[in-house]
Amino acid sequence: MNDSNTAVVWFRRDLRLTDNPALAAACGRAQHVVALYVHAPDEEGEWRHGGASRWWLHHSLARLDASLRARGGALVLRTGSTLQALLAVAREVGARQVYWNRIYDPALVARDTGIKAALDESGFECESFNAALLHEPWEVRTGAGEPYRVFTPFWRSCAARLDALPRPLPPPATIPSPAAAPSSQALDELGLLPTIRWDSGLQAAWTPGEDAALDRIEAFASGAVVGYPEGRNRPDHADTSRLSPHLHFGEIGPRQCVAALRNALVENPGAQAATDGFIRQLGWREFAHHLLHHYPHTATAPLDARFDRYPWQPDAAVLEAWQRGRTGYPIVDAGMRELWTTGWMHNRVRMIVASLLTKNLRQHWLDGARWFWDTLVDADLPNNTLGWQWTAGCGADAAPYFRIFNPMLQTERYDPDRAYVRRWVPELQALPDAYIHRPWEAPPAVLGAAGIELGRTYPGPIVDFRGSRQAALDGYARVREPGRAG
Repeated sequence: MNDSNTAVVWFRRDLRLTDNPALAAACGRAQHVVALYVHAPDEEGEWRHGGASRWWLHHSLARLDASLRARGGALVLRTGSTLQALLAVAREVGARQVYWNRIYDPALVARDTGIKAALDESGFECESFNAALLHEPWEVRTGAGEPYRVFTPFWRSCAARLDALPRPLPPPATIPSPAAAPSSQALDELGLLPTIRWDSGLQAAWTPGEDAALDRIEAFASGAVVGYPEGRNRPDHADTSRLSPHLHFGEIGPRQCVAALRNALVENPGAQAATDGFIRQLGWREFAHHLLHHYPHTATAPLDARFDRYPWQPDAAVLEAWQRGRTGYPIVDAGMRELWTTGWMHNRVRMIVASLLTKNLRQHWLDGARWFWDTLVDADLPNNTLGWQWTAGCGADAAPYFRIFNPMLQTERYDPDRAYVRRWVPELQALPDAYIHRPWEAPPAVLGAAGIELGRTYPGPIVDFRGSRQAALDGYARVREPGRAG
């Protein structure tokens, strides 16, 4: 090791110390380490952080700084051009090495490629690492050497490689800062928190940061995973891991999740099937990154180009009713209100609300994707793109065009006690189970006894489900007709 060298670690969506290969490389190769985060939203293109993600990022950066300080380091914050910030900080401390972990969003891949070329030209030693995925998107190919477009064979290929994954890296014991640390902007200067505070629900629901992520995976792997096969479909249960925002911001990595779950099997071998089921869900996250890497246009365009001619019916009032949880379909409204309050929504409900928007209301899937992007604490471009295109029927391995979620039947099956609906749509609490998920069918006396006046205290259905289902199917027939003009 060179006694006088200094390395800059450019933190991005890897806001952790454990299993952070860029940080480990810097600590192993350099005498001094500078941890840098650059806030440059203009470089993220159309998909810069939404409001809920900015809230999470603010608190995650604060906790990362505290973790670094506990080991002798500190987080340097800068705003503006990332390249200029990297060059400035490197020159201030005399660094000749810059390390970072990769991001796979198309706009940032292009940005990072340019930054690496500029740093190489300026004589810096640069290296990037994989901290976010089990396998790089370009490492998994079909037998013909093509990208996968169907999940099951994709995951079969990935799962066969799980035993060869490297063990998660331990956090560095110390992070030696240079004697003269570079200046840093204050966290509040990044402007991540809302000026009008709407975030009380997020504060009540979440604790960002690496420590919280490690606590969550430990609790899930040692107990809750047993209920996961059923719980992953039950919004009224707390059996999901709720790791998605921690994974998005890199407060924990997928290798850590796999290792924690497999280690827990030593004490609880009966959880093998449940563990495999959860790891398979991590596979969907991998698949989303795989698709966006190979088909970067799909962030804003359908993978199935035939859907360019789908007859969407844009309507600002309809979209707003969906956004505000005022559709008259209780489980949809419950999900949208949960999202607005907590920045999160159960995955089963995500599919239900997306189906209603794109199929029954015939609003463009991008309108839904953009709303989720602004309101989800786990807003992740590959996952968001895959999820919306899957439900709309226009992506890889998409739901069949004729699969249109029936919100009433979904409620009966996955919210059997109506606990989820009652929690998030309290104006319907007094309705009996037989009617709470379809209040428009309740007799007037039942509505009156529950204090409900449809159209005033709670909206009637925004659209007739049966009629709108047929209209959606007619639209899909148009998409599937060869040679049909848009």
